[in-house]
Amino acid sequence: QVQLVESGGGLVQAGGSLRLSCEASGLTFSSYRMGWFRQALGKQREFVAAIGGSGGSTQYAESVKGRFTISRDNAKKTVYLQMNSLKPEDTAVYYCASGRTGTDWSTARPYAYWGQGTQVTVSS
Repeated sequence: QVQLVESGGGLVQAGGSLRLSCEASGLTFSSYRMGWFRQALGKQREFVAAIGGSGGSTQYAESVKGRFTISRDNAKKTVYLQMNSLKPEDTAVYYCASGRTGTDWSTARPYAYWGQGTQVTVSS
């Protein structure tokens, strides 16, 4: 049974930083591409970042480029999202997701498994 468990969310002031973690179990972690998505209240879920199985390829939404960094530790079966220079518009529930096959990793379609999410709130 695959499980993805996010942690690290919280309340932070604008300009601050947070590091999200997502620990996976029940899958061959290095075989899966991992992604982070977010959903703000009243809005659709949107892509944030993705990383390949070996960690060699990354992809970011334009809105977070230069501020967020996705990384992974395959030995710990964990993917991270380092978020710097946070803005109030980054406030959302952040979800991690995993998938093995697919093409457009900036959409939800290729991701087979999802975590429950962690709340990030950025105050102005």
